This record gives sequence, structure tokens and C-alpha cells, in this order.
Amino acid sequence: MDSNILGSEKISKLLLKMSIPATVGMIVNGLYNVVDTIFIGRGVGPLAIGGITVAFPIQLIVMAFAFMVGIGTGSSVSRNLGKKDFEAVKGLIANSFILTFIISFTISILLYFNIDSILRLFGATDTLIVYSKEYMSVIIFGIIFYSIAVNGYNIVRAHGKAKAAMFSMIIGTGLNIILDPIFIFVFKLGIRGAAFATIISQFCSFVYVIIVLLKSKEIVKAGKSDFKFNSKYASEILKVGFPSFMRQVTGSLIALVVNNSIVRFGGDIALSAYGVINRVIMFSFMPMFGVVQGAQPIIGYNYGASKNERVIETIKIAIKFLVAYASIVTISILLFSNSIFGLFTDDPVVGEIGVSAMRIIVIAIPIIGIQVISSSVYQALGYAKQALFLVMLRQVMLLLPLILIIPNIFGLELMGVWVSFPISDLIATFISSFMLKGQINKFRSENVSVSS
Repeated sequence: MDSNILGSEKISKLLLKMSIPATVGMIVNGLYNVVDTIFIGRGVGPLAIGGITVAFPIQLIVMAFAFMVGIGTGSSVSRNLGKKDFEAVKGLIANSFILTFIISFTISILLYFNIDSILRLFGATDTLIVYSKEYMSVIIFGIIFYSIAVNGYNIVRAHGKAKAAMFSMIIGTGLNIILDPIFIFVFKLGIRGAAFATIISQFCSFVYVIIVLLKSKEIVKAGKSDFKFNSKYASEILKVGFPSFMRQVTGSLIALVVNNSIVRFGGDIALSAYGVINRVIMFSFMPMFGVVQGAQPIIGYNYGASKNERVIETIKIAIKFLVAYASIVTISILLFSNSIFGLFTDDPVVGEIGVSAMRIIVIAIPIIGIQVISSSVYQALGYAKQALFLVMLRQVMLLLPLILIIPNIFGLELMGVWVSFPISDLIATFISSFMLKGQINKFRSENVSVSS
């Protein structure tokens, strides 16, 4: 797809064209997390699910740095393509890879030498750390490949090449789903086998993305002379990508608090149940994230080209889909929660805790799409402060204190952890809606000023 189409094609058709590949890629990626958990639960046991649940916040931190650079680059590249500033695009791409390598290499070293203490921090008990350490000791070696693949994916998507970006995700996650049962059941490697499957798949995604960046005629190429550190480009990438970083890091912080609270009030089995819930909900959200990813380049390009009406139309269409889809998801989870848990484990205690918890956590999902699109809109516009506020709002300002207050002060214990999620979602959605409406009105007033 020529990036010029982002500023001319009918929005509904364009959003569909951009969102479907992103959604397919996200679904496949989410499916991996679900299937991986099923294989680990069935092949190793419910405590192994608890082990990867402990490791998950650490992976979120790795994702945080990768998405900070990747989404920051993608947003900046989209806006500069809209302005036809190709020299800036080259500089941004080159500096994004410099940042990615430095950050991912540093994280890998820090994790390698401090893995035990970090796992303990995130809630690993004497029982669970065996599984967590075995898993993470392998995952560490794929961090660089994963981070470069994420950055490349966002660069490809920013150029309007949604299908190529989709395939970069499908290759990695699809291969991971195939390799998981082979390494776990055939090679008898247990949870370590799942980790080996992951890093092999990440390497394949990395290779594919590099090939697309080098071979595609539609993608702006950074030359050797562009690969020198430029503080202007680096700071723009980090500034715009910082809200994405905070979204993942605060998610990790929440996971730390949630994990420790669940272990305190419900033990290792309750944490295993939450691990299943977390993956089911994340998988359910993947089409929503796919639509948002499809919308971001359209919003960024048209904002850069001063086509505000197209920006407004994109936001409105995206919200309609997100609310409709999320409502269907909520109803489905409420109706089939027992069957969903039965896929992961036959343990009746895990199922009993998990089903009741999941039905509480998902209550506010129908309106959560407004939260998701709001922060992403500000990020696509390059408004880092507003995007950061909305990211911090739900996670840090609302959910974190609620998880600390409700279970302890009100004496609800484990139930208090579960009800904190929908309460924070309701409040955050109300505030997000107010801010987004104000931004849309601002776009309209700018259009009136230009026309007069």
C-alpha cells in the first residue's frame, strides 16, 4: 500500500484494510499466549502456569522498552511521511535501531546476572521459582531479536504495509504454536521447551522483518550515513513512545502487586488461576488492539497533512467497533467461563477460583475500548503528555491504590483484588471519554478557523 492512500482513501475502507492484517497478527499472537499456557498446563502442571505468571511481568518490561522505541518510531515516521520529510524518516529509522540494540542488550545482561532476585520480587515462592527461572533463563537470549522485530514491525506498519507487518507477527507466533508441543511433549523439555520454542520463533520474525525493510520498494531506506546517533531523533522517538513504555511498565507494576496480593490471600493455586484469566482477557483484547494499530498510522498521517476531519472520522468508526466487539466478548466470557477454564486444567480448585474471578473482572470490558483508543489517539498525534496521563490513569492512579485499599481496609481479601479491576475501568473510561471529546471539538474548531 502506498502511504499516500492514508490521506485519500475512504476512511471506513482504509481502516478495514489497515486493521484486518493488524488484527489477524494480534489474534495469532494472542492465540500463542493461550495455547502456550494450555500446553504448559497440560504438559507440566498448574504450578508451571503459576511460574510463567510470575515471569510475565518481567516480559512486560522487555515489551515496554521494545514498544517505546517501536511505537515512538512508527508514530514519528507516519507524521513525517504525511509532511513528505523523507530525510527525517531516514534519521528516525536509523536512530530507532541504534536505541533498540543498546536497550535490549543492556536488559539482557541485567536479567542474566540478577534473575533470582528479580523473580522473587515479582512474587516467586520457593515452589514457583523453579519453573520461573527455568523459563526465563532461556527467554533472555531472544530479547535482542524480539526487540528489533518489534521496531521493524512498527516501521513497516507506518509505511502502510499492513499485510507485511501482519506476516511478521504470524511467522513468529505461528511457528511458536507449532514448536511448543514438539519441545514440551516430544523432546520432553517441559517449561524450558516452551522457552526454546519462543526464542526460535522470535529469531524467525527478526529475519523476516529485516528482509522486508531491505527489499520493499515502498519503505524509505536509511543509508549508512544515517546510522549515527542524533539526539533530536532519539528524543522524539522516546518522547512519543514513552506512554507505551509506561503502559507496559505500569502493567508490570500492577502484576507485581496483584501477584503478591493473590499469593497472600489465595496461595499458589489462586495465582495459577489468575494466570489463565490474564491470558484469556489478553487474547480477547487482541482484535481491539489490532483496530487501534490500524487506526494509528491513519490518524498520524492525516494529522501531519492537516486533514482533521479524516482524523475525527477514524476515531468515531474505531470507537463504534471497539464497543460492539467488547460487548460480545463480555457476554461470551460470562456464558462460557467454565468451558474456557476446562481447556487449561482439570484442577477443580483452580477452576472454581478462576471462573468466579473472571466473571467479576470482565464486567466493565464493554466500555474499555474507549480507554484503549483515547491514549493511542494522543500518541498518534504526538501528544506525549496527554497519552501518558491516560496510560497512568487506569493503572497507577486507580487500579494500584484500589488493589492495596479494597482487600485490606474493607476486609474483602481475594475478592477485593478482583473487584478492583472493573471499578478502575469504569472511572478511567469516564475520564478518557471526556478528554477525547474535548480533542475532537478542538479539531472541529481548527477546521472552522482554517475555512474562515
